[in-house]
This record gives sequence, C-alpha cells and structure tokens, in this order.
Amino acid sequence: MVRPAGLLDPTTRRRPFLDQRRPSFRRRWQQRPLWARLLLSLLLALACALLLLGLAGSPDPSSPPATDDPSRSAHADADAVSSPLLRQRSYLEVITDTHNMTDEMLSAHSLSRQLMDQISLAKTYITVAKEANNLQFVAELGSLVRREQSILARAAANGGTVVKEDAEKAIRDMAVLFYQAQQFRYDSAVTILKLKGQILSLEEKSKAEADKSTKYGQIAAEELPKGLYCLGVRLTMEWFNSAELQRKFLDRSPAVQSNLRDNSLYHYCVFSDNIIAVSVVVNSTTLNSKHPEKIVFHLVTDEVNYDPMRAWFALNDYRGAIVEIQKVEDFTWLNASYVPVLKQLQDAATQNFYFSGSGNRGTPIKFRNPKYLSMLNHLRFYIPEIYPELHKVVFLDDDIVVQKDLSDLFTINLNGNVMGAVETCMETFHRFHKYLNHSHPLIRAHFDPDACGWAFGMNVLDLVEWRNKNVTGIYHYWQERNADHTLWKLGSLPPGLLAFYGLVEALNPKWHVLGLGYTTVDPDAIKEGAVLHYNGNLKPWLKIGMEKYKGFWDNYVDYSHPLLQRCFMR
Repeated sequence: MVRPAGLLDPTTRRRPFLDQRRPSFRRRWQQRPLWARLLLSLLLALACALLLLGLAGSPDPSSPPATDDPSRSAHADADAVSSPLLRQRSYLEVITDTHNMTDEMLSAHSLSRQLMDQISLAKTYITVAKEANNLQFVAELGSLVRREQSILARAAANGGTVVKEDAEKAIRDMAVLFYQAQQFRYDSAVTILKLKGQILSLEEKSKAEADKSTKYGQIAAEELPKGLYCLGVRLTMEWFNSAELQRKFLDRSPAVQSNLRDNSLYHYCVFSDNIIAVSVVVNSTTLNSKHPEKIVFHLVTDEVNYDPMRAWFALNDYRGAIVEIQKVEDFTWLNASYVPVLKQLQDAATQNFYFSGSGNRGTPIKFRNPKYLSMLNHLRFYIPEIYPELHKVVFLDDDIVVQKDLSDLFTINLNGNVMGAVETCMETFHRFHKYLNHSHPLIRAHFDPDACGWAFGMNVLDLVEWRNKNVTGIYHYWQERNADHTLWKLGSLPPGLLAFYGLVEALNPKWHVLGLGYTTVDPDAIKEGAVLHYNGNLKPWLKIGMEKYKGFWDNYVDYSHPLLQRCFMR
C-alpha cells in the first residue's frame, strides 16, 4: 500500500517536544537546593535508625508484628499458613503448651529425656522379641528397663537431678542392645508383617469359634429341655388317668361351641408344640385384657403334644377365656398334593439338605434346621382354611409375652390390606435383600430389594381380604419356585414377604417389640411395648436365654404348680 505524501506511519511518530517529558528522579534531585537535599538525607538516616532499634527490641522475631491495618494482618496470616516452617513451629508450640513440657524434656542433651525415650522403645522391642521367642534378649532388655526406671525414680526423689555417670552408662548399654535388636531384624517392617500374620491367624480362629458358638447355640435351641419333656409325660399320664379332665375339656356346651365362631369376640391363634410357652401366651394375654371373657384362643399342636396340652388347659383356668385345641394331623386336606412343603419333604435332595446335611457344606447350620419344614411353622399360611367362619384373627407366636390389652387390634383399619404388622426396616438389615436372593431373575423382576421387611409373631389378619386376594395361592406359587432353595433358604418369613407383598398395613412399633432372644433392646421400648417377642435362639425357657429378659416371661409361669415343681428345679 502506497501511503499519501505528508502522512507518517503512526508507529514511527515521536513527541514533537522533548522538554514535555517527565524529568527523571536523578534530574529532579539535582535541581533541588543544596539545603533541601541535606535535610532530606538527614531525615532518611534518622528513620532507618529508628527502624533498626524497633526491630532489635522485638521479643519474638519469628512472630508477625502487630498492626492495625486489617489488610496487612490478613496477608501476614496467609504467609504464616503457607509457610511449612511456620506451620510446623506452631504445631510444636501447641504440643508443648498442651502437655506442659519442661525445658529439661525439650533439651537435646537431657539425660532424663533420653532415658524415657529408650524405655519406650525398649518395651516395643520386648514385645517383638517375645513373639520371636528370644527370651534371653527379652530378659536383658527388661533388666535395663528396670535399671533406667530406677535412675529416673531416684532423680525424682532427689529433686529431678539425674546422676550423670549412672545415666550415661545405662544409655550406652541400652544403645548396644538396640543395635543388637537391629541385627535381629526387629525393625518396623518385619514387625508389621509379623503382626499382620498374627491378625489373620486370630481372625481365622475367631471365625472358627464363632461358627462353633453358632452351631452349639443352634443345637441348644433345637433340643427339648428336660423339664418340658418331663411335663409332657406327666400331663399325658394325668389325661389318661382322669376321666374328669377328659369330660371337662370334651363336653363343651353349645354356647361355647358357638363362641368359637362368633366374630364379635377376640380370636387369637397359636401354633406350637411347647406347652409352657403357649401357656405363657394365653396367661399373659388374659391377665392384661380388659375383657378376658371375650377372648377365644385357637391352639394347634402336633399329635405328640395334643393330649398333654389338653390336660394342661383343663387343669388351669384363664379368667374365663375359651381355649380350643386341635392337632395338625386332623387336617387331612393338608397333604403333599396340596401343600408344596409336604411335597418337598418327599424329595431326597430336600431331605439331605435339611436332615443329613449332605448338601452344600457352605450353607450355615441355621438354614438346615428341620423345624422350618414343620407344618406347625407353615400353618400360618392356611389360617383362613383352618377357621373358615372367622373374619379377623390375631396371630401370635409361642415365644412372646403380652403386656397390654390387645383388644384394640381388632378395630384397627387395615385400609383394604390383608395383614397388619410392625415393619422392621429401621435399618438395612431388615429389608428384602437380606432375606431373598435378588440375583435370581424371578426375584429381581418382581420385588424391590429395599422394600421394608416386617415381623411375624404378632399379626392382625383380615381373613375376608385374604380369601379375596388368594394369599395362600400366592404362597404356594413361590414355594414351588423355591424347590431348589435358590430364592431363599431360611424359614417362613421369606415366603411370607413374597405372599403378602403390597398387602401389609404398618402398625405402630409399640404393638410388637422384637429382639429379646438375640440382642439388647431399648428399655423404654420394652416398657411401652404391648407384645415382647423373644425371636432368636435365646428363648426364655432355655438355659441359654438372656437373664435380663427372662423375668418378663417368668412373671406368667406359675412355678408353684405341683407338676411344674416336679419337673422344673428352680
């Protein structure tokens, strides 16, 4: 591009008047009068002298000077934080202030501090040497530790002065042993490896002992206590030797027979082979009821305990409550062609799994308990068929104690649901994924793994809704799918979670307090609870039961009864 004449490149322009530039400091200084330059020099020298005097009088050169300027103070604090040296010094100052350390302890030449440090290190070497079974070295270290401790003790008695000759010789002798410890490879890396190996070994032993404890606890829980066996035998003899007992129980009036089907009364059902446990349930319920004469108990047991249980309830009165006793063997409709559990019992693989233990050895013993195949355990899924004329019942396990009146349970609105139960999802342990195999596609497709679990043991059942929604059929469906034990392994709760899924109304937790048979329970919850449940292996009628909770159960056992005195030694 050709630039027109008379126009210059802007980048090459210069100021037209050089005299308009700001004069340099040197030029301005030289232009001042001589007296002014002398006065300014004198003032500058005086300011420097005062600054040097101020710095010399500072008590702590390392600490930032105090200032009224907030911006300068903030910059000083930032510099202190960013400096590793200052940060370390501040931390050490905090330690010395906190522990009230003396100059003697901080001195690099302190004999007492060297003695204390050597004693601490020697104790560590003693522990390591014991593990290596080097007892001679342990004895030598122990002797020197006691020697150094005595030196410090004498110093404390004499005003804190350590005898230099004794201390230096002890320190030298200990240093020789420390060098020998290094030759033995008693260093931190080797020690850590040894300790890690010991921890792994202890963990394996602990696991083995825990497995043994679980196994023996399970065996103890499954065994029939001697006192219960004795009671059953004596009650059987009483029943067959007393026509009056048989007549009292069998000759029921038409009014009593009518009450067994009267839906205006309070109907409870219990399925058990434990006479004393069932007696506690009935006794505690009636004693705490406002209207015991309106209570009807429907008890179902097995053939072995049928006569003893009838004898017991004929011998005892429960404030006018009606007690009906049946045996499961009379329910002829409960057969292998209808009940999946009974059908599975005929399968050789199922028998091996639960009885011989010849299946998967990795399965815990608690999953192999044959009681989970007992019809008394699964009878709860057939309540509408056992009592076809009833509309609402309260199901109770035999390991519970009732503390309050339960009549309000029969007026609770279940909002169209089949069951009222206390949920147990306050913690992740009691959600669906704990009980069910959610890796199985059938479970994964139909159920939320984080859905709330709930508790069997005290349940309000609307039998009309149960029949309408065919809950028993749903239960059968899932039991048949679990013939190979791949959906769940333990008991009747998992199939219950599946059968009643979406059909459970949550009750107030005060109605049902759990855990008295395996864990520590909040005392306030126990005090407020209507039903206390000894779920777990530590049942109150067993010697392994938790002593602090046995009293709630013992309150409803009449140990003065002649038969109990003969069979139970208090």
